[in-house]
Amino acid sequence: MIWKRELICALLLLNFIAAIAVSPLACAQERRRVEPSSRPITERGQLTTAEKSVTALFEEATPSVVYITSVALRRDFFRFNVMEIPSGTGTGFVWDDRGSIVTNFHVIKDASRADVTLADGSTWEATLVGYAREKDLAVLHIDAPRDRLQPIRLGTSSDLKVGQSVLAIGNPFGFDQTLTTGIVSALGREIESTDGVPIRNVIQTDAAINPGNSGGPLLDSAGRLIGVNTAIVSPSGGYAGVGFAIPVDTVNWVVPQLIAYGRVQRPTMGVELAPDHIARRAGIEGGVVTTVVKGSGADRAGIRPIYRDRRGRVRVGDVIVAINEEPIRSSGELGLILEGFMEGETVTVTVNREGQEIDLRVKLGAAR
Repeated sequence: MIWKRELICALLLLNFIAAIAVSPLACAQERRRVEPSSRPITERGQLTTAEKSVTALFEEATPSVVYITSVALRRDFFRFNVMEIPSGTGTGFVWDDRGSIVTNFHVIKDASRADVTLADGSTWEATLVGYAREKDLAVLHIDAPRDRLQPIRLGTSSDLKVGQSVLAIGNPFGFDQTLTTGIVSALGREIESTDGVPIRNVIQTDAAINPGNSGGPLLDSAGRLIGVNTAIVSPSGGYAGVGFAIPVDTVNWVVPQLIAYGRVQRPTMGVELAPDHIARRAGIEGGVVTTVVKGSGADRAGIRPIYRDRRGRVRVGDVIVAINEEPIRSSGELGLILEGFMEGETVTVTVNREGQEIDLRVKLGAAR
């Protein structure tokens, strides 16, 4: 009798296990008997006025934004073959209908070749027209037909207000024609260019700017260019809510010169200054004059370069500490200040000479 009870228990256990194994399939078969039907869609109504404005601005500005792929030459160490490999991507925008494309200098600085892809999907090989390292700006040229080129509309950065809305269009991480929005977070910021020279009056924004956005436009709520996205502050290298754009007033001053001359032309005093790291090592703040060009405005004003004393030791001559009472703390700042003057103008140069400050009148020479 005991074995019968054990047999019955075993059969019951097997039936229970079979029921568990079969039940999902049975449920699935049962589900298949129900006809599938999608849930009804809830109508959203019209876009808000703000949404309509943003989408319209994006549609208007997108044809002016381009995707830039830079290519670098690399030599195979073992086979000594020279190969072209992608070195980076960035953004740019159409400046005029003659094929001028504006971007950041750091987007193309290591490239042997660059390709520009327009919003219509066509790709054109670009040539370098000119660049300004100290402004992190460059101009490329493509031979695209004029009917494919839509120049971006220009605004001004002189009347920007903290808190006003901005839009950034670019190609972050290679995802082209990406729109992000934000506000002007601050004005008058200062960042360093690739040359270590400060770029002044930079716009700070919280619009998402990531690798690949560099060189793209920052637009105001009227769809006008107000800046060129150039840098972010981020411990991780990704978006952290702090981005910077070169103000359009600077861009509108630099780009025409790059197109005309291939470089930025500035008036000159006729001096050469010591590298800043050498001046700092010597504990000197300002522009240490190492050379004075003969016959220049600085020469005629009596500015003195470094010299050797009777024992052959190098002595500091004049250190430029101000131009028209605006302080000069480095050689880079001298160039920035001279940008505001024209050839033939006379400026007051304050120099530190053997511990005494002296004002000298210097006539600026031909731009270089």
